[in-house]
Amino acid sequence: MEIYLIRHTETICEKGICYGQSDVDIVEPFDTVFKNILSQLPSKALIFSSPLKRCVILAKYIQENIKTISFQQDNRLKEMNFGDWELKPWNDIPSKQLNPWMQDFVNIKVLNGESFVELHERVSDFLAEQKTKKISSPIIIITHAGVIRSFLCHQSGLPLKDAFQNKVDFGEVIKIDF
Repeated sequence: MEIYLIRHTETICEKGICYGQSDVDIVEPFDTVFKNILSQLPSKALIFSSPLKRCVILAKYIQENIKTISFQQDNRLKEMNFGDWELKPWNDIPSKQLNPWMQDFVNIKVLNGESFVELHERVSDFLAEQKTKKISSPIIIITHAGVIRSFLCHQSGLPLKDAFQNKVDFGEVIKIDF
């Protein structure tokens, strides 16, 4: 299965803001960046997207510019839920909450949010569902850095605790064969 993982483009959030599942906009203009992304994609594919608008805007652009077999938004492709930390500056999160999470983000759940292992379970469920469909066409997935890191750990066998070894830039396209 040929999969193109695409991270959404840059958001309007200031650097240092925790925005996980918050539905924030992307920086405009984005036409040049979108065209560059499109140039790296197959001319025909199935498209899946996180339902957060920073992904949907790009997904709809791709849908309008390639032969789309199908287009679906999927909640399992959302970024990690940072619960009470959403839209707060990382520097304002109390160290007694942040430090334990930083030491074990894989297993420690953010208050009213989720852990990385829970995100990984969502992604694994999504992948397992796609495998059962025996898809022969390329798949394009527009999503977030955390989800892409989870995909890459799943594909390479990299332990989740090492997920941040996989750098994922805004607007980056990563092709994997799964």
